[in-house]
Amino acid sequence: MQKIFVMESNSIIILEDAVIQHQSEPLLNGVNLKVEKGEFVYLIGKSGTGKTSLFRTLYADLPLVGGRGEVCGLDLFKIKESKIPTLRRKMGIVFQNFRLLTDRDVYSNLFFVLKAIGWSKKREIDDRIIAVLDAVGLADKALVPVYRLSEGEQQRVGIARAISNNPELILADEPTGNLDPITSEEIMNLLIDINQKMGTTVMISTHDYIMIEKFHSRVICCENGKLVEPMQ
Repeated sequence: MQKIFVMESNSIIILEDAVIQHQSEPLLNGVNLKVEKGEFVYLIGKSGTGKTSLFRTLYADLPLVGGRGEVCGLDLFKIKESKIPTLRRKMGIVFQNFRLLTDRDVYSNLFFVLKAIGWSKKREIDDRIIAVLDAVGLADKALVPVYRLSEGEQQRVGIARAISNNPELILADEPTGNLDPITSEEIMNLLIDINQKMGTTVMISTHDYIMIEKFHSRVICCENGKLVEPMQ
């Protein structure tokens, strides 16, 4: 009898016997993972062990090639291409290299994203941009060209972009990887603040073990083709 997979009401991510693959090469096999709504989770592991590919699978940039999985209530194994934008509107993604439009100002970067995901009323867009910039401490930077910002400020813009649509889940892939220790701590405090004040689930891929030691939370490790949870 085929096992019926049911998304639990308080779980925002569930993977069951999942296979994570990149360029036809399985990186993680038999992945079983449950992340509850409102959790703050670190994903660690050596380079090449599948952290980024796992994230890309969660936001349907890579297909789930085996097993079962749901994210934000959508079935990853059966998801149609037309439904991928719906999934991504439920989450925010923070990249290590920021991926901002460097020839535009901060406001234009956020305006572009909100228009792309379906916001249409300029007054509502303006109000939302003001709110998210205030949340990340950049209320006075809206009209500053991105290339004039420090790397830490650029990452704050990336986080503002990620929270602009009130996501249920944030996936942050090495968000402090290019930053100095002081700025890294500021970014970590910002993500923790978003998690605690907004109730947004946050999952961070990182090599920054100093930050993990400083800001204790659940840790999951990609190791030897498996996903394991080290003893805390």
